Amino acid sequence: MAEASRLIYGFHAVLGRLQRDPESVFELYVSGLRHDARAHEARELAEALGIKINRANSERLDGMVGTRRHQGIIARVDARQRTTTLDDVLESLPALTEPALLLVLDGVQDPHNLGACLRVADAAGAHAVIAPKDRAASLNATAAKVASGAADSVPYVTVTNLARALEQIKKAGVWVVGAAGEAEKSLFETNLKGSVAWVLGAEADGLRHLTRATCDELARIPMQGCVESLNVSVASGICLFETLRQRSIQNKSFGKKVEVQVNKG
Repeated sequence: MAEASRLIYGFHAVLGRLQRDPESVFELYVSGLRHDARAHEARELAEALGIKINRANSERLDGMVGTRRHQGIIARVDARQRTTTLDDVLESLPALTEPALLLVLDGVQDPHNLGACLRVADAAGAHAVIAPKDRAASLNATAAKVASGAADSVPYVTVTNLARALEQIKKAGVWVVGAAGEAEKSLFETNLKGSVAWVLGAEADGLRHLTRATCDELARIPMQGCVESLNVSVASGICLFETLRQRSIQNKSFGKKVEVQVNKG
């Protein structure tokens, strides 16, 4: 019986799958016109893993996925979802070379918003996106399409009880910050240099009461115009990239020489 498979495309998604889960990749289709560094990396990695590489022209690649946005590379992968649990994510944090960065979504039900959040999380280097199983969008075809490959690069973890999951995250040494418009401090005044889990609610309702109460602290995005709220994916991007900004400033101080003056008595 043939193995159930699906197609993923674009260098980000394909290289990510080859690096993280090579056993799930059955074969590659690569444009013969691609001779750049990323194409070379993909071919070299696939050859080392013993994965079949097929040359294909642009017309064939377009027809396989129904779009020209494949960047000249498509992978046929195992269609079965490989479930990542919260325990898997938290157990991997001590091995990270940088502080953990998690995105938690509370009540985001639109798959377009979920896909956009995954895309933002990937761009910011987040280690996982976490959401409740109930009253939340599923990672369906629409979400995966909007994610533009991030559905294959960022672990999407669903949990039965979000408040309990946040307590687990806190016990793992991650500071939980909820985005709330009424918070006293802005995200620019919040220390985000350590391991952080940002919690964002749906655009209309915001964070649920129990979720809000479980956060270590709340922070707001300062709004200068007349609109009262932002799309959750836009807000996620602002929060995640402010975290990166603060960390980059902190890292610039590492390795600098410190001159110590000694007063000779």
